[in-house]
Amino acid sequence: MVRRSAADVFQSLPWSAELYQRLRADGQPPAAGYHLDRLAAALPKWAAAARHARAGRAEHGSRRVLVFAYLSWWLEHAASLSLLLAALGHRVHLVYLPFRRWTEDPGAFDRRRQAAYLRGVFQPLDDLVAAVDASSRSPGLLPADLDQGLAHQSLLDVQYTLQREDVDPESDPIAASLLALRQRRNRLAASDVLRRIDAGQVDTLIVPNGSILEFGAVYRAARSRGIPVTTYEFGEQRQRLWLGQNVQVMRQETDDLWHARGSTPLTASERAALEAMYTARRAGNAWAHFARQWQAGISQGAAAARDRLGLDPGKPIVLICTNVVGDSLALDRQVFTRGMADWLADTVRRLAGREELQTIVRVHPGEILGAGHPSQDIVRAALPQVPPGLHLVAPDSSINTYDLIELAHVGVVYTSTVGLEMAMAGVPVIVTGATHYRGRGFTHDPASARQYSEMLDRLVADPLGRRLPDQQIELAQRYAYRFFFEYPFPYPWHLIGFWDDIERRPPPDVLSAAGLEPYRPTLEALLGEPIDWARRAS
Repeated sequence: MVRRSAADVFQSLPWSAELYQRLRADGQPPAAGYHLDRLAAALPKWAAAARHARAGRAEHGSRRVLVFAYLSWWLEHAASLSLLLAALGHRVHLVYLPFRRWTEDPGAFDRRRQAAYLRGVFQPLDDLVAAVDASSRSPGLLPADLDQGLAHQSLLDVQYTLQREDVDPESDPIAASLLALRQRRNRLAASDVLRRIDAGQVDTLIVPNGSILEFGAVYRAARSRGIPVTTYEFGEQRQRLWLGQNVQVMRQETDDLWHARGSTPLTASERAALEAMYTARRAGNAWAHFARQWQAGISQGAAAARDRLGLDPGKPIVLICTNVVGDSLALDRQVFTRGMADWLADTVRRLAGREELQTIVRVHPGEILGAGHPSQDIVRAALPQVPPGLHLVAPDSSINTYDLIELAHVGVVYTSTVGLEMAMAGVPVIVTGATHYRGRGFTHDPASARQYSEMLDRLVADPLGRRLPDQQIELAQRYAYRFFFEYPFPYPWHLIGFWDDIERRPPPDVLSAAGLEPYRPTLEALLGEPIDWARRAS
């Protein structure tokens, strides 16, 4: 018989975590947990503003909205979103998980302590938003198709976490342990959401991202029941968000926008705005709402880049631009390869021995934020002896990508937006992954490895200096304007720099009648109202 300590006995008792929080922890979360101090301090004032905005609004006919979030930064953002929706008269459930990380589970007692802490944080919202813990019940039996989808989702989570696509849980204990955790947590989140849907609590579900981690699991659960679900994310623009209705927003679905606006030529002011944006991006400067820039190096001109890399001006250059390995913009976007890593390795092998051309692999600058240098590792594993004609430009290189675009004879990308920018500059581009601008009429889009090989050979053999026809360049520029300027929706608070945005636009100001009006179409779209893309543009 195993003896249990007094602490073990106490921790297993009902309400023990809550008592500990109140009597011993002074309301603070466990060491394995996280604080939301700024949110806790702000919520009473935000809630008062939401009550004032809601006063006089009838709840009859309002929607039952489930907003899902976890991880401290998403919880802060989801709380503010939930209050905006509640102020409009909707019945909002903010469903969360009390976990600090997606890579490890806390002990049961610490989880319950964190959940008790969060209940205290959200207590000022009680009459406006029902904030509920999705981890309080064990997962139930899931439909077979959803369970299968979650198994695939969990493997994507492992790739995302390890920043590797070549994971093998059967032979790698780290991957196996992480996969088991991700399966357990994804089933937990999906099961809770299904219970709420089946109990009639949900008309519309709103979840960040929708492609990875529990966010993806919740998205899959809602779709399995046919519940309208909106996914949302944030790009490089302040005061803007992306959203997708009944799709994963990271797929950046633009079909409806392009159908409504694709045949409309750019106006002079639209063209000027696009050119100003491109100029700023090339210079590595922020411009207008575009706050996050990936360029580390200021443009020195194409000739300077050629000299730094020792390029031969008489040979064509193939410019390969990678995605961040494991990023949710690239995971599960394969068309004819096993993924981005497989595409990159195959492509450098195809080009390595060809002395008549030069190849530049521009590793995505975003990889400096992760662990290691996965794209460089992929190239070096594919080519243990890197040939003289292949140039690997590291993520932290000061060489400007736009200078390389000016030098390129052919561009090759997986899903990177740089492919769109190459086409805008007149460079023929081969798109090998399932990205939003594929098939729009200005890129080459192989559907098989054979087609890819034939396209690559044909384009490389074209005369030096050849550019896309003007009609295709104009089409690429038109698409770029629609994507960069019309696809994002106005929203007061970005995920990155959330509290800076809060200072500039405090929720009480946004919750006023005048303050809320500019964001009403965004909130309606988040709630699943059909989007009139033509009207939005006007």
